[in-house]
Amino acid sequence: MSDVKHEGRDLWLEFGLKGQRYAVSLGTVREVIRPGDITPVPGSPSDVLGIVNLRGQIVPVLDGRRRFGLDGVVEADEQDAQRVIVFDAEGTTVGLRIDTIGEMLQFDPAEVAPPPPGRATRRDDPVSGVITRDDGFIALVDVPRLCRA
Repeated sequence: MSDVKHEGRDLWLEFGLKGQRYAVSLGTVREVIRPGDITPVPGSPSDVLGIVNLRGQIVPVLDGRRRFGLDGVVEADEQDAQRVIVFDAEGTTVGLRIDTIGEMLQFDPAEVAPPPPGRATRRDDPVSGVITRDDGFIALVDVPRLCRA
């Protein structure tokens, strides 16, 4: 899939996990679905919730909170807002369960700052940079690192 652009800038999809804001390049997003029935897979890593059947394709689904190192259980009243973002990254299709879906974002690449110190020491850290907004920070996610096999 080619990069999605508008007026020469990449478009990004914002999402939330435990009150923190993240964004992924829209060019990596295949679709956004409701969580539905996720079948657990015994012996899978702790950040893998299980698999879903997406129109005949078996797609692994990651727990966004666990994948980003956030603790906490989603309360029953918050479950309605949850979604699964399905990514196509480097020939792999993977879902990520998130707490909330946000807005479409555009920003100048010059606005991107490096990730906070300490994050870069994790080889599998999916955060590639951050942008600042009046109401806080948004972490930019490297989808191929996020969807590691």
